Amino acid sequence: MRKKPGGVLGIVAVTAAVALSLSGCRGDGGGQGGGSASSPGITDSAITLGITTPLSGATAGPGKCTVAGVSAYFGAVNAAGGVKFGDGKTRTVNIKSYDDAYDPQKSLANFQQMVSDNVFAATAGLGTPTNRAFRDAAISQKVPQVLVMTGDPLFSDRKQSPWQLGFVPVYQNEGAAFGKLLAKSGAQHKVAILSQNDDYGKGYVAGFKDSIKGASNISVVGEQTYEATDTSVDAQLTQLASSGADVFFNAMSITPLTIASLQKAQQIGWKPIWFLPSNTSSPTAILEPGGAAAYPGIYSVSFAKAPQSPAFAKDPDVVKFLDELKQYGNYPDMPAFPHCMWSYMVGATLEKAFQNMKEPTRDSFMTALRDIKGLKAPLMLEGTSVDTTVDGQPAVSSVVVQKYNGKGYATAENFG
Repeated sequence: MRKKPGGVLGIVAVTAAVALSLSGCRGDGGGQGGGSASSPGITDSAITLGITTPLSGATAGPGKCTVAGVSAYFGAVNAAGGVKFGDGKTRTVNIKSYDDAYDPQKSLANFQQMVSDNVFAATAGLGTPTNRAFRDAAISQKVPQVLVMTGDPLFSDRKQSPWQLGFVPVYQNEGAAFGKLLAKSGAQHKVAILSQNDDYGKGYVAGFKDSIKGASNISVVGEQTYEATDTSVDAQLTQLASSGADVFFNAMSITPLTIASLQKAQQIGWKPIWFLPSNTSSPTAILEPGGAAAYPGIYSVSFAKAPQSPAFAKDPDVVKFLDELKQYGNYPDMPAFPHCMWSYMVGATLEKAFQNMKEPTRDSFMTALRDIKGLKAPLMLEGTSVDTTVDGQPAVSSVVVQKYNGKGYATAENFG
């Protein structure tokens, strides 16, 4: 599928205030029955994708990774000659990035700018509120909003979201995976829960609670919430510490708050076993500065090989990924966030869809995208794969529970 890389990818960073014109045929927007007329954003030689994601603010680290991974993947593909599409034409893939600073109003403005810029599809952007902000507009204008970095189930419901598809596992799946492992342990555990007061946090908690129903060894002894705009959760942590919980289920998406939570719990002498979501469990960006080694166990879930883990240091996928990330993704260091790996997998999934789309239209693209099954994208852990054929599920629905070992993560066969 891939040839040896040897070139560069042009990546254009724009803001909602800047309008650029693209060459190419304007079609009917890729709606049903659109025929073979090209949709905006695709010509006989190129296709342009847009990513609105936080490139500034508290979530800028993972946000930049969503651009870097896709750019790295297609930088290498373009250098090798491009992608041969299902219509027989070979095209290069261009990426435009837009900064929304994790602000829904900015992401909506960015989408409107994408439409003005004739972007073929929006992809890979991080955030539930920011992706939700322009979902209705994308549906109305029949613009694909696909393989986005949100575990919101709404994006994988074909009836409600016909032009959308999520990439990462839904929040419920992540929460359930941890709950099942905890219940299976057989030991008595008291759980305290801190969750973000939105669909993100509610999804994780719902999945966790559903998975421990009937488990007599698990009891929830305290629950608190926080707002994504909060700058401190010290009060909530102090309250939860008094519950006597030995397990802390922390459904948190904000990097600085996660680090501060790890530090604060130690300061007040509360050292439970932790569960962290996949997007806020980075060993180097979160666990190390948070002093995670002080806790008896940090668990998370994953579907990607972690470059920081000694187990994958010489893995061919990881070596290739790191080389391309540095060469084409404008990301010179070891990735601190899993979003770099996830968006690289998004690139592989998009390439597969491009290879199978028979016409240069958005409608043909969506048909091809929803017909991928059993794709072992680069960096995927054993037991996981890309499957876009199941209504109600994102492209990746399976996860592996892992335990932090002081440097990286190792698969957790048992809890404890």
